[in-house]
Amino acid sequence: MPMPRLYKTEAIVLRQRKLGEADKIVTLYTPNYGKLEAVAKGVRRTKSRLAGHLEVLTYTSVMLAQGRNLDVVTQAQAVESFASLRDDLHRLSRAIYVAELVDRFSPEGAESYHIFQLLLTTLRRLAAGAPADVVVRHFEMQLLNLAGFQPQLHRCLGCQRSLTPVPNYFSPAAGGVLCPACGSGAVSSRPLSVSALKVLRLLQGGAFADILRVRIGPALAQEVEFHLRAYVIHVLERDVRSAAFIDRLRREGVGEPAGVSD
Repeated sequence: MPMPRLYKTEAIVLRQRKLGEADKIVTLYTPNYGKLEAVAKGVRRTKSRLAGHLEVLTYTSVMLAQGRNLDVVTQAQAVESFASLRDDLHRLSRAIYVAELVDRFSPEGAESYHIFQLLLTTLRRLAAGAPADVVVRHFEMQLLNLAGFQPQLHRCLGCQRSLTPVPNYFSPAAGGVLCPACGSGAVSSRPLSVSALKVLRLLQGGAFADILRVRIGPALAQEVEFHLRAYVIHVLERDVRSAAFIDRLRREGVGEPAGVSD
């Protein structure tokens, strides 16, 4: 929608970068204007009134003034800071990851109220203590759906036949699942177990509460994550930097088990 010269909006801070000696450029995701960048003047000064309200991952209310190149943040008031995330490196890494995905999937100025709500709900679930990796898998699948990249999980993308409950193949390049005949030897396709396909379908079409009731062991959780991450990287045509940080934390033993139990 067109922006007035001075306007107010809710926003989630996706990232920041330094500008000059005292300023920062903040990347905001808003419900009505989509992703936008704005200058926060003087925010790096110790006495800045804006600093605490524009931290990355903060849900905030901002007043902005249109500028020649970038809009300028004139006021900010934090609505939710998600303080519990900042005290838990395991959950913080997942929150940074989901923020990066929203940033990467969202062209500047393309509004999506549903993506805003998905991001806000995901941060709240992470802060409230829900199983972090399950929250992230659900977020990944729903973001893919909202961004127009919903993977095909019900019929083979090669022969177009309905998939049967046997080991199949997942192909990021094809955009979903291939049957054994079409997937064997196909470029970039990887084996997909019956259980992993069931979980992917539940993530795509089920309620979050239903997903939490399913027992997902570590090996199955790892398989589902592998396929979803490969598909995300294929769609973006680039690696997700914060994913490497999550992997490093796992190697160092920081975090909770990947699976969900009853």
